[in-house]
Amino acid sequence: MNYSPMTENLAVTALPTPLASQLTSGANRPPLIEYRGAVTPQQLDARTQEIAALAKGAAAHDLGWMHQVSVRGGDRLRWLSGMITNTVKDLPENSGAWNLVLNAQGRIQGDLTVWREGDSLELEIAADQHEKLMAHLDHFIIMDDVELVSHDAAAETAVGLTGPAARAVLSRMGLPVPAEVMTGFQVEWNGLDLRIHHGYGVLADHFEIWTQLAGLTVLWRGLSTAGASPVGAASLEAFRVAEGIPLYGIDLVERDLPQETSQMRALHFNKGCYLGQEIVERIRSRGNVHRHLRQLELDGPLPQSGTELTLEEAAVGQITSAAELQLEKGIRRFALGMVRSEAEVKNQALTYSAAAATGTAKILIGPPAL
Repeated sequence: MNYSPMTENLAVTALPTPLASQLTSGANRPPLIEYRGAVTPQQLDARTQEIAALAKGAAAHDLGWMHQVSVRGGDRLRWLSGMITNTVKDLPENSGAWNLVLNAQGRIQGDLTVWREGDSLELEIAADQHEKLMAHLDHFIIMDDVELVSHDAAAETAVGLTGPAARAVLSRMGLPVPAEVMTGFQVEWNGLDLRIHHGYGVLADHFEIWTQLAGLTVLWRGLSTAGASPVGAASLEAFRVAEGIPLYGIDLVERDLPQETSQMRALHFNKGCYLGQEIVERIRSRGNVHRHLRQLELDGPLPQSGTELTLEEAAVGQITSAAELQLEKGIRRFALGMVRSEAEVKNQALTYSAAAATGTAKILIGPPAL
């Protein structure tokens, strides 16, 4: 992988996730890296084995960079609905929705997931966005009976389980499986109170398992015993690009409008007014945007983020993230990139330059088969 939201120069303010602290306390210490605002294991097995677990098996991995925030108060449903792009009031119990957070000009300020558990509303926000989004949201609590309460990161954390065989791992552990994407529930397991969420995925099932810190060791061992392979952030990031799932701060940035990102699953057009909704509705009703985030498959060297995409020697976009995967049938390279509409209409391969060589980028119209 040539570029990712990771750095080996660990920031002073980035803290290790609970899983990173646990795994580095033993004799076999994995290399660490900063990812999504937290310090996490970079690699836990051979790279080819990690990719195989994600693409064909089941992978256990860190999600300790996710923060939880409770939205409390009598006005919480109305207020939160007015702050984000997806439905809140119509969320069924024990379900969730991915959202974009916009400013008044319709530009994306960040993303988060809302989970409705009974009468409670919980937000999931990545560590690298937590401070910014909390300030943004708090700014709009004026005369509302609303309180935002961040959970104690030292008391609770999340572990991920990803892959086509993830359901089988949960079953072998004696855990129920949330059948539908973006649903979840609480369950007791081996004396632990767990919350299991079935997250969004394209090529594989994605599950989040939240546990009290005291149960992290037991949960991690249980996943391994049930057949999940440990995977680090580098492979997880590469698989994200292969699935075409964008990351805020990399593929989605502040200048972007929601429809430019092609992430229609984050938008609800009948929910009523929210911050930035006028711009979103104007685009929907009066015309289209002139560029879109697209998934690409590359034939050539792995490019850096920001690499220019060209068509007939004219600049038509740029790559936002790229990754290389060693699969059973050989190496494949994928990318996400912003592409101008006129280039899409021509349906031709785009070109780019990297490592003193040129390559071609094909726009994918559906998920790749791995």
